[in-house]
Amino acid sequence: MYLKNVCFVHLFIYYIIASSRDKLQYNYKCLCCSGVFGDEVKSVSVMEGDTVTLYTDAQTQSHDVMEWMFGVQSPDEITIAEFNREANFIHFIQSVYTERFKNHVEIDDQTGSLIITNITTQHTGRYKLDISRKPSVLIRHFNLTVYARLPVPFITRDCSSSSSSSSCCCVLCSVMNVSHDVSVSWYKGKSLLSSISVSDLNIRLSLPLEVEYQDTNTYTCVVNNPITNLTQHLHITQLCHTFGVPH
Repeated sequence: MYLKNVCFVHLFIYYIIASSRDKLQYNYKCLCCSGVFGDEVKSVSVMEGDTVTLYTDAQTQSHDVMEWMFGVQSPDEITIAEFNREANFIHFIQSVYTERFKNHVEIDDQTGSLIITNITTQHTGRYKLDISRKPSVLIRHFNLTVYARLPVPFITRDCSSSSSSSSCCCVLCSVMNVSHDVSVSWYKGKSLLSSISVSDLNIRLSLPLEVEYQDTNTYTCVVNNPITNLTQHLHITQLCHTFGVPH
């Protein structure tokens, strides 16, 4: 016998009865409640300061008991909140370990979904929802990534760099205090010219560009992370010509 979608260990007692024709007949009795594993991990990405809802994605029942956990599969796993739908009782766990969630979390009293308001990068991590529903348990997994607000890029004349030609101007696009998964790129129109990324935190990221004084193309510096971007346009006539055009 092959069992699929089983949450808890099932114990079966088999009664083997020899029939009058010496054939075996198998009967079994389940001594344990069955459940369904939610192996799929749903990925959610948001910006710092946003509000995000981790949905239960389940038709709630009146006797459901739900438990939301954070830091799943790590030594720092904690329970955030518990929700007894039948008693209409919501309990937010208060401890030094849940301090990061203080004044940030709510529970939808109809669905049991977890709502995190004014979210911060400290809320990045793995979440788990256990829905106890006799005689089964449903499990939901979430991987939440919170990205810091992007710094505004700024463009300056790069006087430290020597141009390859007297008719060229060197500029530098920079961003300060960047977070993880941030990149800075130069575009000429819609074409990518160069790009640089960083995995460290709180550093300055700069990318140089050399253009001709008389260039009339559109150049744009773009700083981005996986879910958003900010742009800054290069004004050659304002930035480069301030220092004088070579004759």
